[in-house]
Amino acid sequence: MGQEEFLYKHNSIAITGVLFLLIILFNEIGFRMGRFVQANTDDEVKSLTGSIQGSILGLLALLLGFTFSMSMQRFDQRSHALIDEANAIGTALLRVQLLPMQYQGDAEKLIKQYIDLRVEVTHIDLTKHEARKAYNNKVSALQNKLWALSILAANEDPRAVTTGAFLNALTEVIDSQGKRNAILQMHVPEVVLILLFIVFIASGGILGYSSGLSGKRIVAPAILVSFLIALIVFIIIDLDRPKRGLIQVNKQILLELQEGSF
Repeated sequence: MGQEEFLYKHNSIAITGVLFLLIILFNEIGFRMGRFVQANTDDEVKSLTGSIQGSILGLLALLLGFTFSMSMQRFDQRSHALIDEANAIGTALLRVQLLPMQYQGDAEKLIKQYIDLRVEVTHIDLTKHEARKAYNNKVSALQNKLWALSILAANEDPRAVTTGAFLNALTEVIDSQGKRNAILQMHVPEVVLILLFIVFIASGGILGYSSGLSGKRIVAPAILVSFLIALIVFIIIDLDRPKRGLIQVNKQILLELQEGSF
């Protein structure tokens, strides 16, 4: 991954757990600070603190919606890219029958090998650079073989409705593979996630501080809110982790293509 960032290399569960603990910690720190200044704080300051708390929670909701939308959009793009590639490969496989007879067997064999490779990539982590490089070399070599074969077929039968149709389908296969690879590299910018984490932690701190000013500790609701915040963050990060998270794009259409039931 050309622009791999710090958080992307770490497990989403670990990131979520650390965030949850930090929210609880800052909530406790905020509570103790609130209790410390409680005696010297009048009602006007307490009211102002409540207004600041509301503003931070509003900012939190805005950032949360924005970030969740970004990660969900990336997930949808990966789903559509997989469907488009499977459709392109299926079309190319059907159009093998338009090639001159002597090329059909080799073309079909190469495309089926290509399908196996595209299924194989679903198990290769994007952070495994050497494995990705070796895999990309194999895909490129197979694409070159298919292209060379299609050129030979075109020299023998240059008609657009036969070999030309297969060439168009093969071009779409190569383009869809490149597009899917590009989409896999896209994720929510780390600076956005860090900003989201800072606002989450600040929210925990201001909630604790407000509780400290009132002199009443609300342990269970604070832990519940912190847990829900951490859970939402986990979903956002997991959606943004192709091939690593628990939420994965459905690969059934590609598997059906491999099994010949597409």
